Amino acid sequence: MGRDFIAINWGSSNFRAYLLDHVGVVRDAFAEPAGIASLDRDGMAAQIVRLLRRWPDAGTIYACGMVGSNVGWEEVGYAECPIGLDGLTANLHASHIAGRTMYIVPGLACRRESDGAPDIMRGEETELFGLLRAGRLPRDGIVALPGTHSKWVRIARGQVIEFMTAMSGEIFDRLTAAGMLASIVAAPAASGTAFAAGTTAGAGRSLGLGTQLFGVRARVIRNDLPREDAASYLRGLLIGAEIADAMALYPIRRDQVVTLIGAAPVCALYAEALARLEIRSVTVDAGDATAQGFAAIHAATAGPSP
Repeated sequence: MGRDFIAINWGSSNFRAYLLDHVGVVRDAFAEPAGIASLDRDGMAAQIVRLLRRWPDAGTIYACGMVGSNVGWEEVGYAECPIGLDGLTANLHASHIAGRTMYIVPGLACRRESDGAPDIMRGEETELFGLLRAGRLPRDGIVALPGTHSKWVRIARGQVIEFMTAMSGEIFDRLTAAGMLASIVAAPAASGTAFAAGTTAGAGRSLGLGTQLFGVRARVIRNDLPREDAASYLRGLLIGAEIADAMALYPIRRDQVVTLIGAAPVCALYAEALARLEIRSVTVDAGDATAQGFAAIHAATAGPSP
């Protein structure tokens, strides 16, 4: 029986770690707002020391996310798409921190076929391959990971072929936190009539998004939109425009279903927006997706030495 191992999802804002047994069952978990952006190198090393005190008998350490970026512990290059699990594990990078070896999962890079544009991801690849290995994603289809920087991923034959990133979540957060649109927001975004209207407007592309965004303020000032519905309309507008971009790259047939992975509240908004556009979707619980991904990586590498 193999030793328990440590799996870390270390992003810009948060640090999430799991203690997994040899078959990938979560034995313990730990999370706190200790992301890469808030730590210097001494702070990153101290974070690992604290973790090893919590789990002193653990074996191999893996990490994914911004820990492998140019602002992380050690910059790890992107693995090129198309790629499967074997290609991902072949690009694991052995780094050294706090006296231990830490295997950093590379991000993925692609150049899309339709527009020739490059794109990158860090962290989502671990989630995708974990769910693929567990049989919880289609081996051929479109997968969306809604969030701050949403990903739309084309999968074929169990490989990640290419993907698109949209900053809809970050744009919404920033516009409702400061600036002219923040002044007309009086309630959180929610599903309903205003959200649906925003989705339709954003997906319709009758005007550019910059023009439509200012139009939200004008609608409130001119009493066409209640202040309490402004955030909902704005969120729908951004999600609708994002879906239109994704569908332009990856046309969806009527018999296809888009798989959504992410937090339940945001996935519910995306599911409603897709339904409004007559696109079917199914939501996959992503709570253990990262742990599943590290279990897949650990099994595929037969557990490298700690």
